[in-house]
Parts: sequence; C-alpha cells; structure tokens
Amino acid sequence: MRKTVITALACILAAGCGSKSTVDPSLWAPAPIPIQTPWAEEVSPANAHPEYPRPQMVREKWASLNGLWNYAVTAVDAEKPAAWDGQILVPFCIESSLSGVGRRVSAEEALWYHTTFKVPSSWRKQRVMLNFDAVDWAAEVYVNDQLVGHHTGGYTAFSFDVTPYLKKRGDQKLELRVVDGTNNGEQPCGKQVTNPNGIWYTPVTGIWQSVWIEPVRSAAVTSYLAVPDVDASSVDVTVFADGAAEGDEVEIWLREGGVGYNPEKPEGAATVAFAAVAPGKPVRLTVAEPKLWSPESPFLYELEIRLKQGKKVVDEVRGYTALRKSSEVVDSEGHKRMGLNNEPYFQYGPLDQGWWPDGLYTAPTDEALKFDLVKTKEFGYNMIRKHIKIEPARWYYWCDVLGIVVWQDMPSIGGTHGGRWEMWKWASPEDDRELTETAKGTYYKEWGEIIAQLRNAPCIVAWVPFNEAWSQFNTEKAVEFTRSCDPTRLINSASGGNSYPVGDIFDSHNYPNPAMKFTSEGLQIDVLGEYGGIGWPVEGHLWQTDKNWGYIEYKSGEDVLKQYTVYAGQLKDIIAQGVSAAVYTQTTDVEGEVNGLMTYDRKIVKMDVERLRAVNQDVIASMKK
Repeated sequence: MRKTVITALACILAAGCGSKSTVDPSLWAPAPIPIQTPWAEEVSPANAHPEYPRPQMVREKWASLNGLWNYAVTAVDAEKPAAWDGQILVPFCIESSLSGVGRRVSAEEALWYHTTFKVPSSWRKQRVMLNFDAVDWAAEVYVNDQLVGHHTGGYTAFSFDVTPYLKKRGDQKLELRVVDGTNNGEQPCGKQVTNPNGIWYTPVTGIWQSVWIEPVRSAAVTSYLAVPDVDASSVDVTVFADGAAEGDEVEIWLREGGVGYNPEKPEGAATVAFAAVAPGKPVRLTVAEPKLWSPESPFLYELEIRLKQGKKVVDEVRGYTALRKSSEVVDSEGHKRMGLNNEPYFQYGPLDQGWWPDGLYTAPTDEALKFDLVKTKEFGYNMIRKHIKIEPARWYYWCDVLGIVVWQDMPSIGGTHGGRWEMWKWASPEDDRELTETAKGTYYKEWGEIIAQLRNAPCIVAWVPFNEAWSQFNTEKAVEFTRSCDPTRLINSASGGNSYPVGDIFDSHNYPNPAMKFTSEGLQIDVLGEYGGIGWPVEGHLWQTDKNWGYIEYKSGEDVLKQYTVYAGQLKDIIAQGVSAAVYTQTTDVEGEVNGLMTYDRKIVKMDVERLRAVNQDVIASMKK
C-alpha cells in the first residue's frame, strides 16, 4: 500500500493493466471556440485527466477509462442507436470544445456513450467497481448490454459493482444513456441555461468528470468519516465497509503528512495515533502535539486504513484529514465573527464560478484546476466561495494542500430564479418559494449526497444551501437538514437571499461597492456575500464580441486597481462595524461577464499582483480580534 499512485498509473499505462476501446485519435480535434486556455494544447486522447481522481481514498490498483468514446444523440424516447455519430473525448461534456464535438443536447434528446475496456487478469477473483465521478444529469449504465443501474444528480460520484455483468475474458462493452433537463425547474443545475446570456452560461450534458475502474475483494472499505475535534486534539474516525463479517477489524493509522502533503508520495510520515476497531464503529485518535490546519499553515495528517479478516489484510486505502475547527466566536468588541480554530478569522476571497472556455465545467488539466487556486493565494486572499457548482475531488484536495477556506454553495434548481427577492429587506418564511414535491425531493437528495461526499475536506468551513432566493424554499427546514448532515460547520442559509434569522450567518449582497444596508443586529454573524464586479473587457481575450458586461467597467488594469483599492477602504470601514467576511466578484471572466480578476482564458491578470496582494492583506489584517 505504500507504493505511490504514480507507480500504479505507470503499471496501468505501460503494462496494459487496463485499456479502452480501439479508436482513432487522429479523428479528434477540439471544436472551434473564440478563446482557449494555455492548457488546452496539452490535452489529447492519450492524457485526458490521467490523475488518480479520489485523493482522500486512494487504492493502489485502478484504471482510467477516460479517452475517446463513441457517442450518438437520439430522440429521448428512441432505442439505443444502431450507429454512432462520432467520437467524444471523456471526461469533457458534449457542449465543450475539448470534447471534440461542441454541440447542444436538448431535453427532448438523449445522449448515448459507448466504449469497451479490458479487466486485467491480475484482478480476477475480485469485484470490479465502475466509478463515475460526475454525469449531468440522469444516467443509465449498461455493461455487455445489461442494465447495471441508474443515477440522478449532476454533481456527485456514483459506483456500481459490475462483476456479475462481465464476460470471463476479452473486451467488456460499456454504454451510458444520459438525459438532462437543465433549467427545467425540477433539478439543480446552477448557472446552466438553455439560452445563455448575462450571468447564465452554456449548459453541460453528460460525463464531465473522470470514469474509472478498480478491483476490490468481497469485503472492502466503501468510505470513512473523519471528524476533527480541535478542543480535544483528536480526530473521530468511522470506517464503513461492504461485505464485512462479524469479527472483521479495521486498523487506522494517523500520521504527520505535513504542509504540502501528497497522497501519492506518503513515505516517511511519523505515526501519531493508531486504533483497531470494528467496521462502522467510531474511534477517537488523539494527537499528543497537535498541529492545526489554516491558510497560513495547511498541515495535513495522513490516514491509512486496513480492513482485516483475522490476520489477512483484505483492503487498504489511504487518505488524509486535518485538525481544523469552524465555529462562531465573539471578538474583543463583542461582534460575532466567523472563527477558525477558536479565533476570529476574517475570510476574504473571490466568488469562483469554476467555468472554462474550452472545458466548460471541466478544467483542461489538473494543472489548470490548480492554477486558479494558486493565483487566489498569490492575490492575497484566504477564502473562496464556490458558487453554485461542485468541483472534482482534486479541486478540494488542492484547497486543502494550498490552504484556502471554502464556502460551498448548493447548485440552485433551474427555472426558479427571480421572484420575491429584494436585496435590502428582511424577509420571512412566507417569502420562500413554492416548489413541486419532485423538485424538493431532488434538492434534498442531491444536497445530502453532496455534503456526504465533501464532508472530509478540511478546507470547507461553511455550507450555503441557497443563493439570492434562487429556488429558496422551506429555509428553516433546509438549514435543519444541512445541520443534520453536518453539525461541525457554519451554515450560511441564503447568501444574499430572503434573509431572516435562521442558520449561523446573515449574508447581504451589494453591487458594486461594499456596503451592508442592513445587518442581523447581533443575531447572527454578518458577512458581505458578494460585491465588486469591476469590469474590463480585454481585447483578444473575449468569449463574445458584444453584450459583454460588468457592474462597472474600465479600460485599463490601473483604473481597475484604483477602484478596487477605493472599495477596499470602504470594506475596512464595515469590517470595523462587525462584518466578518467578504466575497469579491469574481475569479475570472465567464462568457459574457468581464468582471474577473483574470480573463476567461486565464492569460491576463487584470491588476498588478503585488499591489493587489498588499491591498487584500491589509483588508484581512484590519479586523480586530
């Protein structure tokens, strides 16, 4: 188990541990778009996101199925196509340039995928798990013409044990049918719309994160939950296993991973705690000399887990955790503040949409995925609000490693935006929206799955169930549900939405300048959830030639920085009055929005980085503790 994932990947690629269907890579080329990121030229069918996709639960053996697949688009009620329309590069959605297709799929159509793979002979007598990290929105999975299962939800990973459907040898056929209603009012879709304009973006359909297989024995670890307790200098760990029998045991090691911990190269970490316990039973691992995680020192602890039957180890996984506490604290002047590790901590960062001109929802490469986070730190921020989108597991891993606190939004249900929301008014439960029972059920199913999937990420310090009253319904119940899924983090019930005293945080939005037109009057933690939007359309780096917009617009980076600095002074004034965090719109331009700190293609940073960093660090330091 101490072998690195790099070694395992080399085995897969060089020794033929796994393979995809035979396709002609010369037939693939990115679909034309106005601009692209620097990483787009590095993408090919041979290297489409080859990294291990699940850093918090690493197994040695696995095989990527990313690459060229066949695809076809049919009427939604049609049978499986008799012929394929062409080839698509997985894991890029069909609408994207890097898919090689670049076409839309309507709600009246179905998107079909087809590929083949081989199961390595060394995996025989083990179960084969087929993993999809994200498919938007409803998927049916077939192996060798047999229906394996269904999944709904565009943002969460799902797996199937496909062992009963496999042939004894040779190529295994894998097919997928996807339908996606986008903003039909029944499903979470964030900023995707069928008619992109203004703040609404190009839809995403089908596979948009990695697809891969791995072998497991009849008894195997399915997940674990690691809950840090800073006050007790400990981590409570519960390991869940499938197929475990009475008397089976899990051994858990907690080791000092350190700052910059890499789960692919864990050798040499000192053990700080060990426990052996039955699967499903929580156990406390106490750390004698605890090192806390923060943006200033993102210290991570390695977790190694072994499932044993008697003396035999039947499964091993490796992950990580951190000692980090997110809570409400009161500063020396009596203001309620967002707290990190029991200290008031001003959280300041950009609204991050997570869109790419060449991949839409999917970054071209892992290095591109990391790039935005590295720049966020270079700009002097310590926080990101991940805006109504869920990212791949590796995005949260990079936040954990680099040291960035994250507010995680729930993607809003499409078709239910607008309505009774007003930016500067107290609301009441009567202002919540009426949704269909189907939409409500889908919301709770997907939000619960999202929280469960992301709970182990130390970087996440707050959950945001709603944004600006978009699909906001039964707010009190939604907050209670969120709290039941995770009682260890703060809850920002409705960022800029219909605001009334529920949850931990009162969140106001104001454009373009930073201002709090009203506050919770001491009932909650007050934050400025969005402001800014200073626009500069940089010629040669625009998604479209017209209808570009920002909340205010300038013609040079110097002018943008001057206005940004003015806003920073205003922000410091409201921090002194009790505001505990602020979110600036936004990390990059996105399609017609030109209010990013960087252009959409990531080729231009719009302000001088050193001066921007100095301004931001001055803002963060201005909050008294």
